[in-house]
Amino acid sequence: MAEATERKTVEVVYATPAEQRIVTLEHSAGLTAGAAVEASGLLEAFPEIAARPLVLGVYGEPVDADRSLAPGDRVEICRPLLRDPRTLRRELLKQGQVMGTAGRKRGAD
Repeated sequence: MAEATERKTVEVVYATPAEQRIVTLEHSAGLTAGAAVEASGLLEAFPEIAARPLVLGVYGEPVDADRSLAPGDRVEICRPLLRDPRTLRRELLKQGQVMGTAGRKRGAD
């Protein structure tokens, strides 16, 4: 019976290094990932999103803006990578460091 009273929603998320926003929207038939992003207000709150091509994902899987959403889906607005993680990992290893441990040297534990 609890399922019948639950609201059907989708989430739209965007994160910067300093902030994460999650906007919950009512799901409606035919709602697409692109329409959910527009309805979320995140394009206005973060103008840098509109300054580049929109890259979206649903639970980490890349999707087009015209992908239909199901209740419970989470649309992720992706930011471009500043550096290729593989290249960065190699550079850090040359310096004796590893990713995720800013400033720590390998074997320092």
